[in-house]
Amino acid sequence: MAAASAPAGRGGGLRLLRIGALVAAGLVVLPLLAVVVMAASFSDALPHLWRTVMPQLALNTLLLMAGVGISVIMLGCGAAWLVVRYRFPGHGIMQWALALPLAVPGYLVAFIYTDLLEYAGPVQKALRELFGWQGPRDYYFPEIRSLPGAVMVLSLTLYPYVYLLARVAFMAQSASLLEAARLLGRKPWPAFFAVALPVAWPAVAAGTALALMEVLNDFGVVDFFAVPTFTAGIFDVWLNMNDAAGAAQLALVLLVFTLLLILLERMARRRRRFDTAGPRAAGRGWRLRGWKAALALAACLLPVVLGFVLPVAVLLMHAARFWQESLQQGLMEQLFNTLLLASVVSLTAALLALVLAFAARLDGSATVRGAVRLAGIGYAMPGAMLAVGLLMALAWADGLINDAARAWLGMAPGLLLSGTMFALAHGHVSRFLALALGSIESGLARISPSMEAAARTLGARPAEVLRRVHLPMLRGSVLTALLIVFVDSVKELPMTLLLRPFGFSTLATQTYQFASDEMFEEAALGALFIVMAGIIPLILLVRAMNAPSSQSETARF
Repeated sequence: MAAASAPAGRGGGLRLLRIGALVAAGLVVLPLLAVVVMAASFSDALPHLWRTVMPQLALNTLLLMAGVGISVIMLGCGAAWLVVRYRFPGHGIMQWALALPLAVPGYLVAFIYTDLLEYAGPVQKALRELFGWQGPRDYYFPEIRSLPGAVMVLSLTLYPYVYLLARVAFMAQSASLLEAARLLGRKPWPAFFAVALPVAWPAVAAGTALALMEVLNDFGVVDFFAVPTFTAGIFDVWLNMNDAAGAAQLALVLLVFTLLLILLERMARRRRRFDTAGPRAAGRGWRLRGWKAALALAACLLPVVLGFVLPVAVLLMHAARFWQESLQQGLMEQLFNTLLLASVVSLTAALLALVLAFAARLDGSATVRGAVRLAGIGYAMPGAMLAVGLLMALAWADGLINDAARAWLGMAPGLLLSGTMFALAHGHVSRFLALALGSIESGLARISPSMEAAARTLGARPAEVLRRVHLPMLRGSVLTALLIVFVDSVKELPMTLLLRPFGFSTLATQTYQFASDEMFEEAALGALFIVMAGIIPLILLVRAMNAPSSQSETARF
């Protein structure tokens, strides 16, 4: 391997890279190992949970995943097919606008729709005034705080995962496949189900899996809507029952759900490989006119309005009215805490991802490659499970430090790791490292190995190769990694609630706390900042996706 053929003086650099990769992987896997160890201990609560709430937690989690999975496939695939294969008024705007709901966290949409649709909200008030109804006995209105309400909210905010990946897949498909279906008498939508969707299914399955991982990670929506799922159960057992072992056992069951989801996604993509050689379908679309064009625009506009425009409009209205109250509630401190945390996390994740990706490229041994794969497992683990495992591991480390300090110094320093910013940042980095790693690995894959080989032949050490050869060419990938991790860290709620130091609040935790106390209006300005943090990276991402299809050829339909 590369390490074996390295000249003297550079073996130390490779050894440092190997050690760095193994340490980074160990830090990510540490919470998972702690959960497994703690789950093996006895818990008085677990037998009771298995007899009482466990079946309900499992059923609600499965129903939520099924409802959101079906909804995001319908919304994401339908929207992607419309903007790729059809041309209608507003088509150009819809291409990037359909991704905007991803910038709005689900818990914000839950707070807003509860405010709008509950009995005392403006929608039901208007209906009572319009039809002269006196009370709830005179009419039926669906309860927003319910399992179907949670499905609706999460689907509106998570369908862009499927939309973005399905759109890329539809754009990359060979135009000859669709033309052949047309020659055989298939109209556009039958051709979609017979040809386009099966070919794009690997991308659709990957996008659906990402959306469902977010469903498993969600706490704000299910807690606010009083829908007991495994994530909500972990919080209840950990914080209300004070049972660490029971929380660990629930977290382990949640991990099983995640692993089954990954397995199903792999099975859905198995043996589905297609040759897409030839002219791409991107840019070749049927022109819609009249009512068909209006219907296509409405179908694309509806999820954008419900998932982005309406929530942002409500936030703007509340922020304009209650901005002074927001400032009095410590908004600037929360904004500083959020920016500080997200900055530290994004910089650390990007640095670790550089070390991991570069170590795998230079070393290439099975050990290093395995360490890199382990380091990327964090995103597949729900935040609540990571937080439980990390707290247990750091509490154990604090105990060792205090025991050693008492023996040597006669005094205990207290909690140095758990309940500190270190724990919070560690949890965020463990969860979002995979995002930075994916971006930087894709950037490294575009750099020819001959360039680093030439630099190493000239005597450059690995660190110098990285600094002088790779980093200048990886600026875009590193910036993308920083942006993605920064945005996700700003929005993260369940892990932050469990790991934050005492008295430390971010925009996400403060917004959730105010909404739980029926004071959401006073947190609207902070919630608006959360949304704004996610818009720019999304627009840049969609613009990058549009680059290959700048020239279009339109067919009339």
